[in-house]
Amino acid sequence: MTSDEKDAGRPASVCNCLAVRQAARQITQLYDAELAEVGLRTTQYSVLAFLDRLGPSSLSDLAEELVLDRSTLGHNLRPLEREGFVRLATDRTDRRTRRLELTAAGKVRLEEARPYWQKAQRRFESSFGKADARELRDILRRAVESAAS
Repeated sequence: MTSDEKDAGRPASVCNCLAVRQAARQITQLYDAELAEVGLRTTQYSVLAFLDRLGPSSLSDLAEELVLDRSTLGHNLRPLEREGFVRLATDRTDRRTRRLELTAAGKVRLEEARPYWQKAQRRFESSFGKADARELRDILRRAVESAAS
């Protein structure tokens, strides 16, 4: 009898989707708890960090990079816009395209948040193992690429 056959009665042990979602929720809670100190959630931090790294981006490019649908991205952007951390502007070369930009206030908040994100990174890596965390990221990147194709 294979291990999959033994686990057939326990869906959580054989369902890839459930296992990934459970892990994602737990890890997100860890990061959210740290980032709460600066009033950000993990997804919001990711938006600010992405814009800081790559510069102004279209909503479509940002949604694709974060593997979010546009409505979920919009939900995460509203508080960032309201706080003045990001600005949505019309593209200079293509008026149909809207570009999201990190503001000076957003850059400041990102710098304030970075030590809390780093603390969450260290907490996860100390409990999971640094090498295992690196391997997990590599595996999950491959999973995203595989699911997208």
